[in-house]
Amino acid sequence: MVVIGLLIGGGLPFVVAAMTMTSVGKAAGDMVVEIRRQFKEIDGLLEGREGVKPDSKKCVDISTQAALREMIGPGVVAILAPVIIGFSLGTAALGGMLAGALVSGVLLALFMANAGGAWDNAKKAIEQNHIAGAKKGDEAHDAAVIGDTIGDPFKDTSGPSLNILIKLMSIVAVVLAGTGELTKNGLL
Repeated sequence: MVVIGLLIGGGLPFVVAAMTMTSVGKAAGDMVVEIRRQFKEIDGLLEGREGVKPDSKKCVDISTQAALREMIGPGVVAILAPVIIGFSLGTAALGGMLAGALVSGVLLALFMANAGGAWDNAKKAIEQNHIAGAKKGDEAHDAAVIGDTIGDPFKDTSGPSLNILIKLMSIVAVVLAGTGELTKNGLL
């Protein structure tokens, strides 16, 4: 049961990371639609005419709403996983799940923070002429921009969310065990 829990727990950080990366893409898509609408409807905005201002409040609202909406799924995973594993497979599997999530989650979070930072820094290094033979607008810069597009959600969203995943699953497991529900069901 412990090994089964380890395997399930080891996979959960990857599932949550995938969910959060997808969420960033959806939120960015919503933002692009709004910005295009503003360019069409606000006369002079696209040309940069003096005195013409974008509706930044609407963009902030889109970002806030998307962040709240898109974190429901990962939050549900973090809360339900210990409950389902604890009641269906027992405390040994629950302990294994927490251990597996901790090990793979910490390593994945470290990878995402470092890789995201490296992709971000690669683009900046090219733009600041620190890379010989590469300059803004060439193929190397285009590739670095794509890397930065992936790197920002890596280091700013998915990596930090894994810390929350590990803590939330652990707290839910402790509360669940503390209620005695697992003991009543003969699982402890």
